[in-house]
Amino acid sequence: MTDAMGFEPDPPVRSRGLRIGCIGAGMIMANCHLAAYQLAGFEVVCIASRTRANAQKVADRWSIPVVHATPEDLIADPSVQIVDIAYPPDLQPALIRAALAQPHVRGILAQKPLALTLADAIALRDEAAAAGKVLSVNQNMRYDQSMRVLKQLIGRGDLGDIVFAQIDMHAIPHWQGFLAGYDRLTLANMSVHHLDILRFLFGDPDEITTVARPDPRTSFPHTDGITVSTLRFPSGVLALSLEDVWTGPRQEGYPDDQHIRWRVEGTGGTARGTIGWPAGAASTLEYASSATTGGEWVSPDWDSMWFPHAFIGVMEQLQHALETGTAPALTVADNVRTVQLIEAGYRSMAERRTVNLSEISTD
Repeated sequence: MTDAMGFEPDPPVRSRGLRIGCIGAGMIMANCHLAAYQLAGFEVVCIASRTRANAQKVADRWSIPVVHATPEDLIADPSVQIVDIAYPPDLQPALIRAALAQPHVRGILAQKPLALTLADAIALRDEAAAAGKVLSVNQNMRYDQSMRVLKQLIGRGDLGDIVFAQIDMHAIPHWQGFLAGYDRLTLANMSVHHLDILRFLFGDPDEITTVARPDPRTSFPHTDGITVSTLRFPSGVLALSLEDVWTGPRQEGYPDDQHIRWRVEGTGGTARGTIGWPAGAASTLEYASSATTGGEWVSPDWDSMWFPHAFIGVMEQLQHALETGTAPALTVADNVRTVQLIEAGYRSMAERRTVNLSEISTD
């Protein structure tokens, strides 16, 4: 709805009529997807996970009528029109392919990262197109309220031409257990939010330079713990994405200053704000514009939060695409370019150099 300052922090729910089958029973599904779907009035008809008992607990919590023994059984259920996947990325491609083969499945909402390699992401993009199915990827930070308002600010020119942007994260993620078996950590599983949102705001960058070091807290082997990426865009925008997953020692009684802050500077103004995770609060934004605020700082506000409210927009955009025959806001083809950017970041780390995106094909 549009606020008094003319912004739309949360999109309207235009479509809600399709039946959803949910795969996964972890924190993201239980606390974000399903909380959002209940708020929006979306119809969840069944759930499945790797462990049926876990799926049953989540079904009981959210009054989901059917629990399937396996994700494959859920996909085969003819009542399911949208398959919503919150599953480890090494297991996700097989489930996507199973859903693409079912005539009753009209759309699929996949998690990010879409796949562990760019080649697999490209293959899934092309297979979805060949099957005539809508495959969308859950880049939910695009529906964070501060990011939506920032995009609107930029679009209407309040900040002038953008010069510099920064996302500054000092927060400790909950690394899912399955990540211990991968050779990629922060860039693929946390920076993916920030690099994708920079693409959302400024388009595709020309180049990326990424450096990283291990995180002392993370016990399993990894290379990309604390990660810093700089991006240069064709428009001239220079952007920095910092993911400090260490943030210092966190003993009992230690003052906790975990936060994510961002800043965008333009020729006509500046915007700055916070992302509500990990504080469990609403994200914030304030801006000063020489054209529209007389240089004074003003602060739009909202009652909704990234977790769980952003997940309403993510599922709504897929339902609306299916009901209207239009492309979703979050297309798999666009997400392949985010995976390309992640791949370029890993190449930059490995080869200790700036990588131009043109070096990495998405054909």
